[in-house]
Amino acid sequence: MKTIPLPQFDHRPAPYRGPSRDEVIALRKQYLSPGLVTYYREPLMIVEGKMQYVYDEQGRRYLDAFAGIVTISVGHAHPKIIEKVKAQTSQLQHTTTIYLHPTIGEFARELASKTPGDLDVTYFTNSGSEANELAVLASREHTGRHDVIALRNAYHGGTATTMGLTAHGTWKFKSNQAPSIRHTNAGYCYRCPYGLSYPSCGLKCAHDVKNVIQYETSGEIACFIGEPIQGVGGVVTPPKEFFQIVYDIVREHGGLCIADEVQGGFGRTGRHYWAHQNWGVVPDVITMAKGIGNGAPLGAMSTTSPIAAALANRIHFNTYGGNPVSVTQGLATLEVIDEDHIQENAHVVGTRLKEGLLELADKHALIGEVRGMGLMLGVELVRDRQSKEPAAAETADLLERAKEMGLLLGKGGLYGNVLRIKPPMCMTADDADFILAVLDEALEDTNNQA
Repeated sequence: MKTIPLPQFDHRPAPYRGPSRDEVIALRKQYLSPGLVTYYREPLMIVEGKMQYVYDEQGRRYLDAFAGIVTISVGHAHPKIIEKVKAQTSQLQHTTTIYLHPTIGEFARELASKTPGDLDVTYFTNSGSEANELAVLASREHTGRHDVIALRNAYHGGTATTMGLTAHGTWKFKSNQAPSIRHTNAGYCYRCPYGLSYPSCGLKCAHDVKNVIQYETSGEIACFIGEPIQGVGGVVTPPKEFFQIVYDIVREHGGLCIADEVQGGFGRTGRHYWAHQNWGVVPDVITMAKGIGNGAPLGAMSTTSPIAAALANRIHFNTYGGNPVSVTQGLATLEVIDEDHIQENAHVVGTRLKEGLLELADKHALIGEVRGMGLMLGVELVRDRQSKEPAAAETADLLERAKEMGLLLGKGGLYGNVLRIKPPMCMTADDADFILAVLDEALEDTNNQA
């Protein structure tokens, strides 16, 4: 396999003096839940990060094109963020919302300046799962109804309700029960459940939500939840009219519309703060996490005052939601997004990267489809373009080869055959070219091994 040099980068990692990799593996096996999984046949140990790069215990550098599972938005250890977090940590690490603290309100005010319409009231959580749980709770309390509609191939979290919302067998436990949750078809054109083609299909997948509501509920629902671009499901990017149709039908039947922006939010799709803005819709509720805090355990639900008021009917409390350190990091992240023109960079570099991926698709038959926008891109690999048989084993092999060349990628989709390329949004054009060169070599090598 050919060596492809990483782009030049002015950072020298500190010498690692902690437990050895073997000791870390032994500790994990003995003391951590076996439910935790690792990527790669030989698990990677990461001990330092700087902007779009991470380093292992031997000081080897990798381009983090998965951003800690789409979480590092503006860069690992961004100096502006670290400075403000250090100052907050030295002053006050924790208080709760039963006391006053200035930063939580300042952060909520800044978020309100970024959200559309009247979505200017925020409840902070620790994760996207919690934010989605809260959004469903608020919708049910506000409407007085219980039924929820979600999309097939979706991922919304690992708690009881959010696992129920998830329609992706890989991420569901046998014992999980999800009462009053129904699933309708996603806008997954590449694997259309009807065998139709866009646009002559008439968006049958979007109109299916009406059938689900009429046949499987009382005809009145609490809410619909959907990722504007499905993340874990394999960067499934719907036709531009999909959510407009779905939102209209949901509202005809009394439901609220929730946009799960946990992965797509904060500029990842380029030029917009929110992925749903690409589709010309305004949700009633936005949930967010991951990129909101550039790695801090932070999530949130933003909605309108009337919907938010439903949570005042009972005491609802989150010990760590709005923690001073977390919201300081969140506020600093928002400032960096604006100051560093992160959204425009995601658009420009993402466009360059996608165009290069499309060129690779012309060259390598293993690529079935390239999709996504900005720096939220997916490449679905298939063994045969006509049958679209998922190339799951080949995808796993390709991830290994890419890691050997210094590139970390994600994978997703029901069959684990979609490359997920979602790097920190500070990534450069040179980084994009490096990704393309590595994929070109890895695809060639994978194809030769088949």
